[in-house]
Amino acid sequence: MGKRIVTIGEAMGLFVSDEFGPLEKVQKFTRSIAGAELNVSVGMARLGHEVYYATQVGNDPLGKSIKRFIESEHISSSFVFESNDYVTGLQMKEKVAEGDPHVASFRKGSAASRIGLDQFKEVDFSKFDVVHLTGVFLALSSETKTVSHFFAEEGRKAGATISFDPNLRPNLWNSQEEMVRSINDLAAKCDVVLPGISEGKILTGFDTPEEIAEYYLRKGVKLVVIKLGEKGAYAKGQDYEGTYIKGFKVDEIIDTVGAGDGFAAGVISGLSEGLSIEDSVIRGNAIGAIQLSSPGDNEGLPTREKLEHFIQSAGSMKTAN
Repeated sequence: MGKRIVTIGEAMGLFVSDEFGPLEKVQKFTRSIAGAELNVSVGMARLGHEVYYATQVGNDPLGKSIKRFIESEHISSSFVFESNDYVTGLQMKEKVAEGDPHVASFRKGSAASRIGLDQFKEVDFSKFDVVHLTGVFLALSSETKTVSHFFAEEGRKAGATISFDPNLRPNLWNSQEEMVRSINDLAAKCDVVLPGISEGKILTGFDTPEEIAEYYLRKGVKLVVIKLGEKGAYAKGQDYEGTYIKGFKVDEIIDTVGAGDGFAAGVISGLSEGLSIEDSVIRGNAIGAIQLSSPGDNEGLPTREKLEHFIQSAGSMKTAN
């Protein structure tokens, strides 16, 4: 049942505040691991898929802890490179009672941003069923942009499904115009595109899920799934009529970071297992809801048993508007 998936991104050391208040006043932190693509990798691995995660870390304590974490999650580290010239990036995250926490990133010139195309020239993409990419890695440097397009192009040639989460990080780009152009150029090379509604508005200039989906379908994307927050998601494909799929009620939101990555893992895993588009999006909505109720970027990502129990106990809330 498990499929082979490869993702590429930047894994960083994450220092989460142990107390409320601005980061500059906090004295104690708990160390963890962060990274949008790594979160998706963890989510897929816990659901029983064979996952390969590609990145570059520094030859430093953070880099070594990241590699150890990857292997502890039963994710292949065969594409995890180590640099003696560049350090591992890191983030600091606020503890908040509600809303999105402030995250400070220290990643300029990091080891991951200096990854090279030559490191992947011998990769056999025919052994992968899915290649997953995000706009975060695309934004880090000219090198990561080149590698992102290489993964999309070679993966598609080999017959893999290419999934893409725009995951906008405006602060990583020189301008919004460059961000929009670069994100949409890569999206056009992908089969499944997973923007949030606010991201879709920025990237396409359209306001409704229907219009945003049509924009990418006209570019040749096969399936667009738009995250709508607490309302669930909207999905439309080349051969799939547009459908609104409701989400799951979350009684208490503990941490919003990583929910979108959990959603991506749910949708991608469902599609790769042959589930219907609707059931795959329901799975994405469920994992996103579980993540919202869990602290940390990836600690709450469920096993298959936990996921099935959550869906059964909550009751699927799928309906079409």
